[in-house]
Amino acid sequence: MSNNENEQPPQSPKPPKRRNGWLIPILLGVIIGVLLVTFALPALNNADLLPNQSKKDDSSVNDAKIDRKEDGKKNQSVEVDVSTEVTKVVEEVTPAVVGVANLQRQSNFWQRDQDRDGGNDSEKEMSVGSGVIYKKDTSDAYVVTNHHVIDGADKIEVVLSDDTHVNAKLLGSDLFSDLAVLKMDSKDVKKVVDIGSSNKVKVGEPAIAIGNPLGLMFSGSVTQGVISGKERTVPQDFNNDGRPDWQAEVIQTDAAINPGNSGGALINIAGQLIGINSMKINQTAVEGIGFAIPVDTAMPIIDELETKGEIIRPYLGVEAYALEEVPKSEWQNTLKLPKSVEAGVYLMSVETGSPADEAGLRKLDVITEIDGHEVESMIDLREVLYDKKEVGDEVTITYYREGSKDQVKLKLGEQKSNK
Repeated sequence: MSNNENEQPPQSPKPPKRRNGWLIPILLGVIIGVLLVTFALPALNNADLLPNQSKKDDSSVNDAKIDRKEDGKKNQSVEVDVSTEVTKVVEEVTPAVVGVANLQRQSNFWQRDQDRDGGNDSEKEMSVGSGVIYKKDTSDAYVVTNHHVIDGADKIEVVLSDDTHVNAKLLGSDLFSDLAVLKMDSKDVKKVVDIGSSNKVKVGEPAIAIGNPLGLMFSGSVTQGVISGKERTVPQDFNNDGRPDWQAEVIQTDAAINPGNSGGALINIAGQLIGINSMKINQTAVEGIGFAIPVDTAMPIIDELETKGEIIRPYLGVEAYALEEVPKSEWQNTLKLPKSVEAGVYLMSVETGSPADEAGLRKLDVITEIDGHEVESMIDLREVLYDKKEVGDEVTITYYREGSKDQVKLKLGEQKSNK
C-alpha cells in the first residue's frame, strides 16, 4: 500500500467568493447622501418653493421658536409656523359666541344649586345653552339662540366669552324653527359674527362648531368636521306623543354637537356663520351626526322675530312626508299611484277643522302641485307655503287619490309661533 493510500483524491478548485462586492456601492451612496444633505438642504430652505407663499406669514397667530445647536456652531433660532386656518378662524369668531343661561323662578324666590350669597336672593341656572351675536348698534346687541334653550325662562342671562354676564330680553321665539332672538346692552360686546350662505356650502367642505357643551365649564369649545349633508329633514315631536309635528330642514355635520352646544355657531373655513347648531341624534348606535339650522333659512325668521316678536305662517293643517320615504312597492299597492307620478308628498293625517280638512283632503292623498308649483318634497311644500304665499291666500292643490288625479281650492289658515 502506497503512502498516498489514505489521501483524498484531489478536488477541483472552487472559484473565489466575492464577499465584499456590494460594500463599495453602498459606501458611495452614503457619501453622496451626506453631501446632498450638507450642501443642498440649506439652499432648499432658502428657496421660494411656493410662488404664492411668503417665507414668513405675518398673520400667524402662533409661532414657535426652536433652538438648535450644531457641532462647532452657535445656537440657531428656527421659526416654525404652527398656525392653521382653523385656529385663525376660531380666534376671530369665538368672541361672537356666547353662553345663554335660562333662569327660572322657584318657590317665589331665586335659587342656585350652590348659593353665591347664602340667601334667598340668589339664582338657579336651570339650563345653559349657546348663542351667537349677529347684530350690534350703538346701544343694543342682538343674539340668536334656540327656542328650546330659553323656553320657560323667567330671566335670561348672556355670558360673553370673557365671562361678563349681561341681562337679556327675549324679543321673540319660534317653536317650529327652534329659533329665538335676544336683545342686550352692547357696551361689552366686541365682536359680531359674519353671516355666510348655507345654500353655497358643499358636502365634504370643512365645518367648525363653537359652543358650550355641558354648560359654561366648557364654554367656547371647538369641534371640527365636514358638511355631511344638505337639505336634510328631521321629524320633530313637540308634544312627545310619538307622532311628528314638524319636519325641520337642517344641515348635517359630523362636527360633534352635544347638549349645551345648542344655539351655537356652525361656521365655514372663512369664519362665516352657515348654521345655528340645534340638535343631535343621541343614540348609542349613532355617532358623528349633528344638525344645524341653515343660516339662509334662519335669517328671515330672525329678522321677523326681532321686529314683530312672532312668526305668522300660512298652514294647511296636514302631516305630510315625501314619497321617497315610502318603499316603491307601496306607491302602487297602497297609494295606488300611476307610474307617471315620480315625486310628491303624501298625507299621513289631516287635522280636524283645518283648511285641508274643510277642503276635503284625506289621509293618503298625494299632493304633487300647489298653484302650478311642483311639490316633490317637504322642502318644496314649505317653500311654496312660506316663501310664495301669505295667510288668507286661496290656492289650488293638485293631488292623487286612489290613482285618480284631482284638484281642490282652499284658503290658507294662520299659524303663530310661540313668543
